[in-house]
Amino acid sequence: MKYIPNTPEGTRDRLFGECAERRQVQNRLTQLFDQRGYTEIMTPDVEFYDVFTLAGNSIPQESMLKLVDKSGKLLVMRPDSTTPIARVAATKLKDMVLPRRFYYSQCKYRSSSGNKGENGEMPQVGVELIGASGKKADLEMIVAAVDAIRCCQVEKFHVEIGHASIFASFMQGLQLDEDTVETIRSLIEGKNFAALNDVLEKWADSPETSAVKRLAYLFGGAEVLDEAEQLLGRKDEAVEYLRELYEILNAAGYGDYVRFDLGMVHQIDYYTGVIFRGYVEGAGTAVLSGGRYDNLCAAFGRPAEAIGFAVDVDAVAACLPAVELPQVQTVIHYEPSQLAKALEIVDSLPQGSSELSPCSRLESTMNLAREKGIKTVVVLDKNGQRECAVV
Repeated sequence: MKYIPNTPEGTRDRLFGECAERRQVQNRLTQLFDQRGYTEIMTPDVEFYDVFTLAGNSIPQESMLKLVDKSGKLLVMRPDSTTPIARVAATKLKDMVLPRRFYYSQCKYRSSSGNKGENGEMPQVGVELIGASGKKADLEMIVAAVDAIRCCQVEKFHVEIGHASIFASFMQGLQLDEDTVETIRSLIEGKNFAALNDVLEKWADSPETSAVKRLAYLFGGAEVLDEAEQLLGRKDEAVEYLRELYEILNAAGYGDYVRFDLGMVHQIDYYTGVIFRGYVEGAGTAVLSGGRYDNLCAAFGRPAEAIGFAVDVDAVAACLPAVELPQVQTVIHYEPSQLAKALEIVDSLPQGSSELSPCSRLESTMNLAREKGIKTVVVLDKNGQRECAVV
């Protein structure tokens, strides 16, 4: 039996309506970001592996798709767009006045787990605000995240906000080794309550342990901010900051779209402040993810505060009604000398409703039209222009 290659694990072909759905989401997002003053940037699909190790990126090495160039240097297919953009901002744009706003529309690549059905090729549209710190920059980005999902015209969605330092606040009272802390971080992130209880069983009698266990449940409305400070037994700077953000967002009409997840802990550890994710009804995972990363650009030689997010295009598109592609209703059969006229007719008809015939004989064109279910053939020949109904 002849071997017929398929697509690599974690990738797939996208056909017809799927392509239109992806493009629809991409276009809506890029139009929004253009309107908000962001300019487009593109980075290579392939980066040096050192770009990500230099940045202290915690993307597991085994999840990166690796290549080797002709000089023997290790390369990776871009596993993340933020790190390369930080590289560009700190090197090629090092003399540019900050802050600057960038947006991108490109794929990130990960080595997928074969038994989980994960995507290895993920189209994203995202934004980065580099060189801006503080409340106004964070508000701008959270609002942009809400508007990004809203402009895609999904029906029900919300954005959950957290803060990178809240986990550390809850862990202060427990004297644990780094590996245990990272295990707890992962279990809270995954909302794996049973396993979290098992890990903390050794310290079960301490109030700090009870607080850490409860952290995994602190998601919902603004009331979780009050509960967090009750568990900590004090006012917390990060929690108070989230409260301030919420009050401003609510006054601006965004309160209904905002919730909190104080146990939000990203796998990527360059986040330093506010972090957030967007969820759409019908999507199994977050469709948007981002946050503040004030130390990343410094890894490439130019300190600059920054914040950004990325939208998972395929995840959003899957939540939208299927795009109905136009059906071809007319085929144009023409003599080669009538090419200009044939093109004029195609361009004058509704998009996607007509096509040129590749056949040299009218009989062949009529047969092709029957097979494709096309009802009308326009004929351009030495006798002029006429229409033939396909029966």
